[in-house]
Amino acid sequence: MTELTLKYGCNPNQKPARIFSDVGALPIQVLNGRPGYINFLDALNSWQLVKELKAATGLPAAASFKHVSPAGAALGLPLSDLERLLYFAGDLPLSPIASAYVRARGADRVCSYGDWAALSDVCDEETARFLALEVSDGVIAPGYTPKALEILQAKRKGGYNVVQIDPRYVPKAIEHKDVFGIAFEQGRNNSVIRAELLDNLVTENKELPDAAKRDMILALITLKYTQSNSVCYVKDGMTIGVGAGQQSRIHCTRLAGSKADTWRLRQHPRVLGLPFVEGIRRPERDNAIDLFLLEDSTELLEGDGWRAMFQHCPDPLTAEEKQAWIAQMQGVTLGSDAFFPFGDNVERARKSGVQYIVQPGGSIRDDHVIDTCNKYGIAMAFTGLRLFHH
Repeated sequence: MTELTLKYGCNPNQKPARIFSDVGALPIQVLNGRPGYINFLDALNSWQLVKELKAATGLPAAASFKHVSPAGAALGLPLSDLERLLYFAGDLPLSPIASAYVRARGADRVCSYGDWAALSDVCDEETARFLALEVSDGVIAPGYTPKALEILQAKRKGGYNVVQIDPRYVPKAIEHKDVFGIAFEQGRNNSVIRAELLDNLVTENKELPDAAKRDMILALITLKYTQSNSVCYVKDGMTIGVGAGQQSRIHCTRLAGSKADTWRLRQHPRVLGLPFVEGIRRPERDNAIDLFLLEDSTELLEGDGWRAMFQHCPDPLTAEEKQAWIAQMQGVTLGSDAFFPFGDNVERARKSGVQYIVQPGGSIRDDHVIDTCNKYGIAMAFTGLRLFHH
């Protein structure tokens, strides 16, 4: 048996804490820092996500994890000039794996603060240089170039967590966990997310472009490693809103939809042109944008604390301006880890540009959900595969 002693568990009072393998060596090496219990939960869940995304799409993949759910996940597609501005990439050179992480982080920059990063490919210098600019707890990857490791080892005064995992590692088919002193056992969720799952189109609209199929696969794999209940909005090879751990399906859809709306609103010319003073750090800028987009931001913006962020106090977007801007969003895919019990989820989703939906199906009200999709010309696929994750 091999083990690694941790500082403590989920909280400082939870000692002792360790990770261990009772069959062979641990498939990980800590190259820098001292990852904790939650760090390793994020690392191992996020690694599975990006590894499966790479296998399913053939593209480099990255994820930004917080508290055992993804804040964002993305494929390594080239960034447009707008995306570079939106995600604070500037004129940095970006490799495909670096682009994947920039996009994963950019999905929800507020929630990605202090994240755990996961990379499907070897971490190169370009990715490390971007990571060095962000507030992040650690990274897991199948390898690191010497220059990338040098950059990351200098982050956080030498305390940044860098974990390398053996990409050949295959876990046991049966997994265990303890709750209240009682052991649970189940077979691992080894379901493979592939294009054949999308063949059962149950709506009048049977058109499913290749880009939508790719986004459906991305949504399903993301949901497979998101705490349930969960719903995921995806566009152009990246998540733009993840709703995790909600007790109600509609609340998942609303939460993820509000994040997708914020992602869209960050592209508004007035937001891109906010008159920040020189030297504002990335986290403060992200938080200021988030507050600027609140329903009633006037009072906040006029406060002394936030006024100091801007050269002059900007005029907030009106509700009508926000609605009009969000209404232009199209081509969004929505995935759900379990069936929609009511058509209200579709009603909410289409307000955020959803034109494609993938879900297991199996509700006694499937007909109502299908009819709601037909009302808006939405194409929906039933996979028959539930993806609860706890």
